[in-house]
Amino acid sequence: MTTQSASKWHGAGIALVCGSLILLISLGVRHAFGLFLQPVSMDQGWGRETFAFAIALQNLVWGASQPFTGMLSDRYGAKPVVAVGALLYGVGLWIMSMVGGEALFILGAGVLIGLGLSGTTFPVIFAAISRLVAPEQRSLAMGITMSVGSFGQFALLPISLGLIVELDWQGALIALSVLALVMFPLAFGIRSAPAPVATADEDVSFSRALSDAFGQRDFWLLSLGFFACGFQVVFIAVHLPAFLADEGVGSGIATIVLALIGLVNIAGTYYAGLWGGRHRKPMLLSWIYLGRAVAIAAFVLLPVTATSAYIFGAVMGLFWLSTVPLTNGTVAAVFGVKHMSMLAGIVFFAHQLGSFAGGWIGGWLYDRTGSYDIAWGIAIGLSILAAALNWPITERSLAERRAAI
Repeated sequence: MTTQSASKWHGAGIALVCGSLILLISLGVRHAFGLFLQPVSMDQGWGRETFAFAIALQNLVWGASQPFTGMLSDRYGAKPVVAVGALLYGVGLWIMSMVGGEALFILGAGVLIGLGLSGTTFPVIFAAISRLVAPEQRSLAMGITMSVGSFGQFALLPISLGLIVELDWQGALIALSVLALVMFPLAFGIRSAPAPVATADEDVSFSRALSDAFGQRDFWLLSLGFFACGFQVVFIAVHLPAFLADEGVGSGIATIVLALIGLVNIAGTYYAGLWGGRHRKPMLLSWIYLGRAVAIAAFVLLPVTATSAYIFGAVMGLFWLSTVPLTNGTVAAVFGVKHMSMLAGIVFFAHQLGSFAGGWIGGWLYDRTGSYDIAWGIAIGLSILAAALNWPITERSLAERRAAI
């Protein structure tokens, strides 16, 4: 092994470890927000819609800022973007813990954490790692990184519940804000690639990259399909604990179910990344969305018990974030890695529009109908639509597409 290749491998390895730990914290803390819905709403005398709107706004701000955060990361590197994102995340959690009314809570939970997530999650992390590995290794590298992030969703749920029990919800949020700040030093382990793995065809300007992407049907199909993913993930993460409580299933069981989703998703995301390097990624995405539709339909149509909730958590865990390495891998395969953070951020914006809808509409429908039935039906319908949208997408690069014209 030459000195240059050893250095490149070492840099990729450090970035993989630090990026994985950042996703572990960022996604793990976010996954636990559903545990705070009931204690915060009851303590403050709010309806569920207030908390749901704050989390929905968080996802909307996250998605709307992601293309710009990605553009900054593409230009200046991931390190400063992740560092600033970590600070915003920590401050947002601290503001959430303050009893200062709905507006202040929404500022912390919705705006600041939304901006923090845009700098500490997969569009930025995946792009940084993708530039450090060979094209044939990208899908697997994304799968490994996302698997570690999924472990955070498993580990931080019982930790967060324990903090709520011991410190109440305010103390728990302060403790999580300190944990979020750990991402700041980890940002310095993500270094820019000295020689990005890119072809000459990928070496295009920012405006040309946007024009190329917006002119491709497959870019829009991928984005629209990702909307369904966002709706389902946030609706389930935020409203499942309350839904199970309404069905007479205890909050402790809801915590286990959400943790089970994160635990099983470790395998789901790893194998999605592994198989994405061997099979057509859009085809795998279609099967994942169909699997989600079946899992959700079975869960809500059959009697809801602790056992059925556990089974639902395990099955959904297989499909939970396994869409992420496949979606980002498709963007890299078609458009290259030079502007990947920005382009993946645009696709992710569609995901976050779905997240906003899932978080807010779930609470809005519940407050007006006293039931989550309509929201579950929407989640099933979106899964079927997303499967149909992803199936015709191809992974041909821009050069291959232009040659075929």
